[in-house]
Amino acid sequence: MPNSVPFEGVARAPRIRSLGRWMWVLAFLGAVGGAEAQRRFDQSKEIGLALGTGYYLGDLNPHQHLAGRKKPVVGGYLRYNLDSRISLKGGLFTGTVEHWDADSDNPWQQNRNLHFRNRITEVSAMVEINYLNHRMGNPKDKFSAYLTTGLALYNHMPMGQLDGTWFELQPLGTEGQGTTWGEAQGLTPYALTGLALPFGFGFKANVGPFLAFNMDWVLRKTWNDHLDDVSGFYANEAVLREEKGELAVRLADQSLSTPNDRLSQAGLQRGDAGRDDVYGFLTASISFRVSKRPSTCWNQ
Repeated sequence: MPNSVPFEGVARAPRIRSLGRWMWVLAFLGAVGGAEAQRRFDQSKEIGLALGTGYYLGDLNPHQHLAGRKKPVVGGYLRYNLDSRISLKGGLFTGTVEHWDADSDNPWQQNRNLHFRNRITEVSAMVEINYLNHRMGNPKDKFSAYLTTGLALYNHMPMGQLDGTWFELQPLGTEGQGTTWGEAQGLTPYALTGLALPFGFGFKANVGPFLAFNMDWVLRKTWNDHLDDVSGFYANEAVLREEKGELAVRLADQSLSTPNDRLSQAGLQRGDAGRDDVYGFLTASISFRVSKRPSTCWNQ
């Protein structure tokens, strides 16, 4: 009997330690499960419709944001909110950018007298990072600003106007692309499809349980210097006329006057080949929640 007490003490200690370990495991699993449940609670899907305007930065507009003749931009998107801070968004947008040298206050540009219109269509995959917690329908998380970036695939076709009619410029090779003179200069027709790097910021605010208002301003960095069909130098006029036609000659050089009354500007500067173009969309949109709203944890 005297040995029974020490024996019982030794026997119970491992059981207590084992029970403690199981309690820690259960507590950990409960915390993970709670975090996962909260994450699922924060998740939602939205579909949005957007309307706005577009502009570009390039040879006809080197520095001024939101400049140019305003044209509409329309689009739609599907947003998947991973949690209250991070969202993924896939979008389809189309819009027109237009600019004229005649609108510039730069005398050199005014004399160059070029212009263009370009309808750009893009599909994009973006990530949004909210500054504040935001969940559609939650009265505690009504609004937030956000940063956004991603990747876009775009298609474009610059056009020029002559005698009231708009013509596609890329097939005309206005800087000698696709001509024997251009081949000697290492020029080839530029691509009409490319990748862009979108980056910008926005604001979102709940309007109701299933509705939110959004505004965003997103620029697209391209690796293309021909959104405006202007990049390098004036082509050889005689070759351009012979191989591309009179229309190409007239759209390639619309200068009001030529330096020193030259008969041709072949080889003179027409644009800045060292600077790629940028386009941007400023849009407002309404988004609708298309996943069921989990309202059990919200005080409304």
